[in-house]
Amino acid sequence: MPSSTTRATILSIRRLSGRRWINYKGGMSDPSPNDRPGFPTTRMRRLRYHPAIRRLVQETRLDAADLVLPLFVRTGAGVRQPIASMPGNDQISVDLLGDEIRQVADLGLGGVILFGIPDEKDATGSDSYSDDGIIQQAVRAAKDAVPEVLVMTDVCFCEYTDHGHCGVIHERHGTVDVDNDATLELLGRQAASHARAGADVVAPSGMMDGMVGAIRSALDGDGHQHVPILSYAAKYASAFYGPFRDAAESTPQSGDRRAYQMDPACAAEQALREVELDLAEGADMIMVKPALAYLDIIQRVRTKFPGVPLAAYNVSGEFSMLKAAAEKGWLDERATALESLTAIKRAGAGIILTYWAKDAAKWLRE
Repeated sequence: MPSSTTRATILSIRRLSGRRWINYKGGMSDPSPNDRPGFPTTRMRRLRYHPAIRRLVQETRLDAADLVLPLFVRTGAGVRQPIASMPGNDQISVDLLGDEIRQVADLGLGGVILFGIPDEKDATGSDSYSDDGIIQQAVRAAKDAVPEVLVMTDVCFCEYTDHGHCGVIHERHGTVDVDNDATLELLGRQAASHARAGADVVAPSGMMDGMVGAIRSALDGDGHQHVPILSYAAKYASAFYGPFRDAAESTPQSGDRRAYQMDPACAAEQALREVELDLAEGADMIMVKPALAYLDIIQRVRTKFPGVPLAAYNVSGEFSMLKAAAEKGWLDERATALESLTAIKRAGAGIILTYWAKDAAKWLRE
């Protein structure tokens, strides 16, 4: 009888030597069905050879209802101004918004998120919290067109301030900085005005400490306890925002946003703290932005907070770089776009804000 060490060695040889194994007496024996560890008995390609089988066993399913379309709305009439750095996207006037909303409804998208570009900007972004501001007009037009379409609004100040920062600014140590606490009250006013106009969801994006609590208090105090908050809880100071700043005309006139948006070099621990704090203040949904360069963050947030609705923003730079490569003929736009969106969904995001929303919905129907 061989020793235990010898038996272990024999078992290792059996696992490596194929369909007919050397037994410890020196003869040959066939493996039993229970001893077959892999090829050729196990062939993973059996689950891939037929399109219907691939669909049956796929683990991640992308649906039009997962997608939210960002729209940029400005004053004027009959305005459809192409955004050069984001092919296929336009700044549109309020009177044309209804057509976009009807398309969103027909395609079965999850909704829209609105960004406003006012005629006049000032130091406090007062158009953003005026009941007759550009975004308030846009919300009313969207709800008039198709009342059941979900309308989200971005709650921030960079599009509305003459300095391009996300709140009231002051100078500190010779540099421009946002006054966090002075901005909170204005964020509350802005969110409440959006809710009065008919917004279904408000989405604060400025990364101010305490912003969710301030907005929740303002909404509740104005009778909008039913309006949920989608917080840009983990928003990074990313280089991928460049085309968006063209679209929203929101480039800072001086300085940058690194003092309040997250450092891209920070690991998930800081993002998890941001999410936890926003949830404690009353956030109903949370977002990671950008998406493709931060799939690890999306996955960590989903693991830590499994029951919380999680969104990710497939941002302008991520869109534009693939779009440009496709226009050069270097990539297949449809294939790479759907693969990218699937990757975001696979990482854990149930809601995806993307400029491909309309195209992706059409592709998914085909």
